[in-house]
Amino acid sequence: MNAPLPPKSQQLSNPFAEALDKPDRYISFCGIDCDGNAKLLMTYIRRHIDAPGQSNAFWDKFRDKLEGRSSERCDELFLVHSYINMIRELLETYDDEEGLLLLDKLEEECC
Repeated sequence: MNAPLPPKSQQLSNPFAEALDKPDRYISFCGIDCDGNAKLLMTYIRRHIDAPGQSNAFWDKFRDKLEGRSSERCDELFLVHSYINMIRELLETYDDEEGLLLLDKLEEECC
């Protein structure tokens, strides 16, 4: 038989609810939109790799994985995890400050 819960004033705080005020992946992923931010980051990446003359074999293969045209279909967050250093180099090459800020956010919160 289960014991009754103590009064609200005596219950321990809920770290999952507290995480909503300030997201912290070490407590919970509640309040952190890893998938949404990874999808948004792909728009920054695509802006560069889809521009004429700005792609190469690596980014062509990256695009194939993103779009499911290769043997493996990878979601956006997996691609960020896998290629974070290459993505950073791309964004730095084109001085994409917004993209770099988003990448930093993803790295801190989700990777």
